[in-house]
Formats: sequence, structure tokens, C-alpha cells
Amino acid sequence: MRAPLPPAARAAVAEGPRSAAEATAPATPARELCAAASPQRLPPGEAVAGRAVPCRAVSYRIASPRLPSGWRLSSAAAVGSPAAQVKVELQVLLPHMYPHVAPQLFARSNALHRQQQLQLNTGLASHISSLDSGELCICGAVQWVKDHSLPYLENSKISSESASKEVVVKETLHRMWIYSHHIYRQELRKKIFDCARKLNLTGFCLTGKPGVICVEGLQENCEEFWRVIRYPNWKHISCKHVENIETEGSVDNLRLFRAFEDLQFQAHGDYGLRNDYHMDLGQFLEFLKQHQSGHIFQILFGVEGKLSDK
Repeated sequence: MRAPLPPAARAAVAEGPRSAAEATAPATPARELCAAASPQRLPPGEAVAGRAVPCRAVSYRIASPRLPSGWRLSSAAAVGSPAAQVKVELQVLLPHMYPHVAPQLFARSNALHRQQQLQLNTGLASHISSLDSGELCICGAVQWVKDHSLPYLENSKISSESASKEVVVKETLHRMWIYSHHIYRQELRKKIFDCARKLNLTGFCLTGKPGVICVEGLQENCEEFWRVIRYPNWKHISCKHVENIETEGSVDNLRLFRAFEDLQFQAHGDYGLRNDYHMDLGQFLEFLKQHQSGHIFQILFGVEGKLSDK
């Protein structure tokens, strides 16, 4: 024996033309959907195909015909031209006292952003509240969604296209100016050049006393270089200055140096076997100015650099 239908099913009245036998049968929410989709009467719980509509298609299904809290119905409509149809789903929760108590309706689509979906459901709720109390509203809700979804879908598409155009990938050039008391050892110099080459960094290494290193490239690569060369015990070294320059193009266009150079100038003094010599800082200042970095001289050495008149 079939379980008795809930009061909402007994209270519903089917829309559309009916036979004499149907006129005496109680209408159910399922029949309300069937009446809007097809003149042929189908038993509750069966899926039915919607009437063909130009450029649109709609289908209905009953997800859970007998639940303690009421009936749950689901309607899916394909909206738009056949070449670009988008599925819009209408979820319906019918209370036991439907149609005397309004159902809970929610329209959703993967093609809608949250804001458009909220606006669509706000319009649907406004439409349902405008109907007379006790009036069957499922068919009207389905038709309203079919008729009013397209503008929201078009707005969502425009918003997506605008957002994609506005998204610009930005990169940051990181430049580090490193000062050391001296740089002499061949194994240390080899480590510096190998690490810079591996991390795709440009700049220079000024050998001698004082020692100066400049590296430029992506931030993570510069920071990795700084970590590697200090390990395990390079004590007399410090990062004096860091520059960050953001660009919408490639960071390569912002580089001051085209490679990682081994920089050596004429030395002053020779103190025995240690070759404890000082580099010509005047030549170094001239080099910096040639690479738009003359201001760095004062940052590194604490004095303003001046070129002697020749």
C-alpha cells in the first residue's frame, strides 16, 4: 500500500486542461509541474520533459517525493541559444501546508557570480510575494526563472571578461647592495659567481678591499643568494641597501647590468704576501654612475663620491 500524500499534495490544484477522471483526482505539486510541462498526466515521482521552447529547454525532476519535512522538487532549465546554453537550476522545498504556506525557492547556476545569483533570487522572491496567498506558484516560479535568468547570465559574462582584462601580472625586480671588508679568496669568488649564474642574477662582484657585490633579479633568487654566500661563517659582510621596482612587464627590462661581472680596478699599495691592497674607489664611482647608481656610493661608504677633475 502506498503511503498517504502530505496535506500539501492533497491541497494543490493542477493547472491546465484535465479529463473528467483527472478533475476528481487530488492535485499534487508533482502534477503542478507536469501540467506546466506536458498535457499528458504522469504519476508523482516520475521525471517529465518540458515543452519545447525556441532557444530554450527545460526539464523537471522530483528529488525526494516523501520527506518528513515536506516535498523537495528540483527544476533545471537550459537558458540561451542552442550554441551557448547555460543550465540554471531551481530548487524547491514545499512545506506540508503548501500552497497556503509559501515554498522555499533557490535558483543557482555555475555561470553566475555570487552577486548575480543573489540578485536573481531577490527578484524571484519579490515575484512570489506578489502572488495571491494560497495560489500555486511552482509553475510561475519556473517560468519566471526561464524568462529572467538570461540578463543576469549576460551581466555575469561581461563581469568575468572585464575582470580577466583587468588582471595584470606584475613582477618585482629585487636589487641588493652587499658590502664586505674584503673579498680575496679564489674559492669564495667562485662560489659567488656560480651562485649568481645558477639563480639567473645579474650585477657584479668588486674584488679586493673593500669588497662590494650587487645582485639583481627576482626577490626569492636574491634572498637565496644572500643566504648561500653567508654560510657558513662569512662574518665581515652586510647588506647595505635593497631596491624593489615593480613592473607589469618583464623584470629583465629593469636590470642595470646585462651579466654578472668580475669587477677589478687599479689597486693602490702592496703589503707583502697578503696582497692587502685597496681598489681605486674613484674608478668604482665612475662605474656606478655609468649604471645609474651613483647615489649608492654614499650608502656603501658613508661619504659623498666626487670625481677628480682631469
